[in-house]
Amino acid sequence: MYREYLKGRIGSLIFITGTLIRGLSSQTFSERDYGLTPDQYVILSLLLENDEIMYQRQLAEITFKDRANISRIIDIMHQKGLIEKIPDSNGRKIYKLVVTEKGKELRDKVFPADIELRAMITKNITEEELAITFNTLEKMNLNIRDKVKLQI
Repeated sequence: MYREYLKGRIGSLIFITGTLIRGLSSQTFSERDYGLTPDQYVILSLLLENDEIMYQRQLAEITFKDRANISRIIDIMHQKGLIEKIPDSNGRKIYKLVVTEKGKELRDKVFPADIELRAMITKNITEEELAITFNTLEKMNLNIRDKVKLQI
């Protein structure tokens, strides 16, 4: 019975925790006047972690954002001069995304706040508890990943 109760609450707890983390991140970025949203920071980080060149579709797949949302984020980042959109050689409207020097500098400026937020979020949680949580969430992710249909 308790297991069923926990199973019923896990989705709500994950949703609430995610909402709180997004709120804290947005609040921190706003208070520190980075001129960057947490979503934009994630995109910069993903591009830099993946040799700086990726396609919009790849970012949409990794972040689970729909085509319109990821396109809006990319356009804003391009307007801010954080990324360049390099036309792909096949002639279609497909662009390789590359982080500019300005984007690298801003990501480096925000990185300490990212580390600080992660430390705050995981305070009083042991490495073992984090590993168990990560593994559990990863299994849940795999259970539902192929069931979600996004327009990517």
